[in-house]
Amino acid sequence: MGSGNIGATNVWRTYGRKLGIPVILLDLAKGFVPALVATLTVSHVAGLLAGGAAMIGHARPIFLRFAKGGKMVATTGGVFFGLAPIVGLTCLGIWIVVFVVSRYASLASLAAAIGMPVFSFVYGEPWSVRAFSAVAAVAVIVLHRANLKRLRMGTESRFHFRRPARA
Repeated sequence: MGSGNIGATNVWRTYGRKLGIPVILLDLAKGFVPALVATLTVSHVAGLLAGGAAMIGHARPIFLRFAKGGKMVATTGGVFFGLAPIVGLTCLGIWIVVFVVSRYASLASLAAAIGMPVFSFVYGEPWSVRAFSAVAAVAVIVLHRANLKRLRMGTESRFHFRRPARA
């Protein structure tokens, strides 16, 4: 339904807050848990690899036969909360500000994605996190190609916190 993907924004738009919030939390956890556990038990690079696997699995889930999944925004945020929490929190702040001002989830997601490599560098994260954040940002941008086109054309849907009343 909706856009056809399994991401949190589409679930919220299609089914409302009652299902949207749990999906956001689960998508965040999907990235956070493997990245944090691998980082703490093995190494920072293992955390990057585990987080990257979670992100790819979200975008192209095996359960959907590698068809269209989500756009990786919440999962990527979870990965950064596990690997580089300051970068993750900063990008969450960017997402919130852009979303509140514009009410475009896609624009907020793109702004936060662009902020990942910038703030990974600003905060002096290791080179592996900097490189990973650049690749993750490009992946999020690529998955938002259709949204970018709609933003340019002025046809992108603004986010509404309540579903419209049915006639």
